[in-house]
Amino acid sequence: MTQEVIFAGFGGQGILSMGKFLAYAGMDANLNVSWLPSYGPEMRGGTANCSVILSKEPVGSPIVTEPSSVIVMNRPSLDKFEESMVKGGLLIMDSDLVNRDAERTDIEVIKIPAQSEAEKLGSKKIANMILLGALVKKTGIVSMEELLAALKAHGKEKFYEVNKAALEKGAEYAK
Repeated sequence: MTQEVIFAGFGGQGILSMGKFLAYAGMDANLNVSWLPSYGPEMRGGTANCSVILSKEPVGSPIVTEPSSVIVMNRPSLDKFEESMVKGGLLIMDSDLVNRDAERTDIEVIKIPAQSEAEKLGSKKIANMILLGALVKKTGIVSMEELLAALKAHGKEKFYEVNKAALEKGAEYAK
């Protein structure tokens, strides 16, 4: 069981945080983990992505060339990573920010209006957590309990409840 995931969007959307929390949850689940961030010099507003590998086997390289899952929070990220996905892979996109459908028909696509849902929960800043919740629920790569424990241990306590609500909202979209 190996999952290779790419999270991608603009800097400031919490792209690297999504990957980090998934990596922490994987470590807590006794999986072998790799987390590799990549971002432009602009930080906020520039492109950002990170690769996360979770596996029961040793991870040979942190570089993901054929992701099993991709989460995109902007159109340029969809354009960049859609083609590289494995056949049968999972694409999760923020449909509020990505203005085109996936072109591939051999992958599963979950479209979530993450910005709108996050605003209903109180802050657009948690849109990333909605998408992460969908990923975890759909793939079962780690349990929601393991992800919540990682969030509690490594996140800011004052944001725990709103992030928990966002993860649960995302899980609803993955059913």
